Amino acid sequence: MAVSGENRPPQTIPPSGGTGMARKLLLACFVFLSALLYKQLQPPPPKIPGTPGGPPITASRTRLSNGRHLAYLESGVPKEKAKYKIIFVHGFDSCRYDALPISTELAQELGIYLLSFDRPGYAESDPHPARTEKSIALDIAELADNLQLGPKFYLTGFSMGGEIMWSCLKLSGVAILGPVGNYWLSGLPSNVSWDAWYQQLPQDQWAVWVSHHLPWLTYWWNSQKLFPASSVIAYNPAFLSEEDKLLIQKFASRTYMPQIRQQGEYECLHRDMMVGFGKWSWSPLQLEDPFAGDGKQGKVHLWHGTEDLIVPVSLSRYISEQLPWVVFHELPKSGHLFPIADGMADIIVKSLLLGDEDQ
Repeated sequence: MAVSGENRPPQTIPPSGGTGMARKLLLACFVFLSALLYKQLQPPPPKIPGTPGGPPITASRTRLSNGRHLAYLESGVPKEKAKYKIIFVHGFDSCRYDALPISTELAQELGIYLLSFDRPGYAESDPHPARTEKSIALDIAELADNLQLGPKFYLTGFSMGGEIMWSCLKLSGVAILGPVGNYWLSGLPSNVSWDAWYQQLPQDQWAVWVSHHLPWLTYWWNSQKLFPASSVIAYNPAFLSEEDKLLIQKFASRTYMPQIRQQGEYECLHRDMMVGFGKWSWSPLQLEDPFAGDGKQGKVHLWHGTEDLIVPVSLSRYISEQLPWVVFHELPKSGHLFPIADGMADIIVKSLLLGDEDQ
């Protein structure tokens, strides 16, 4: 019997929810993976000294105008009796205790007051998320003012702290020791840059490249376990010269090593790499003699070991050739750690303090 149109059962439409469900599932997976990736890329917050969950404050500290604190260490003769005042800027993965090891005898003989401090994010100095290649010079100026050092003092910086010295030249005198070189400096010929670049271990080439081109990836790159990251952070012996292999024990035996990275590696080591190898707004090669016209020469001393496998000497050599007012000391048998070799600190300091008095 025929069924009238009014009495036909309603037709069902084939469900299309399968496709929509798949899209929602894909979207959910994408969001989940993106969130997971974002979390992997983000460094943990720093453990700031003196805050809940942070390490205790044991050092003398001074407050800067922006509210940050710098921890510092004084040695040598009292500054009120000092004839010479020196501020030392430590290198990568170091702190205020790694000051230039001037002998007690020389400090007493010449009347040397030595001030060292933790750079931002290291040990007990607050981190500086806005740190640049210029900002440390402002920190040093405030530190000197707060401690009432007066207008005349000297600066000495080693490795990553040596690279910083180029922004701090207008003082009584500066000693730059084995400075880290930025391969992208304006005015640096490509052949010089590439020659120095290929003297690095391949894993360091990648780590430095990421710090310059993809700074937001620096934390992940140096904390992942898929492939080797920075050999310097890992203390890979492959980057040590023969002399450095003998001197590295002085670094390895430091009892305060846990304090150096206690705020987390990102605000000290990784921030150092992003700043040191970052995109600078200026170049040391553009500098003019800061002491021109005062009648004295030889106030900027640049020291570098020929056998340095961490920071190629060719960069310092080229810069000194372009800046004739820089006194260049190339040490034929030395590596990167020459400042802590027995007696070397006294030689460096005598050259800095007494060199211009003999002219």
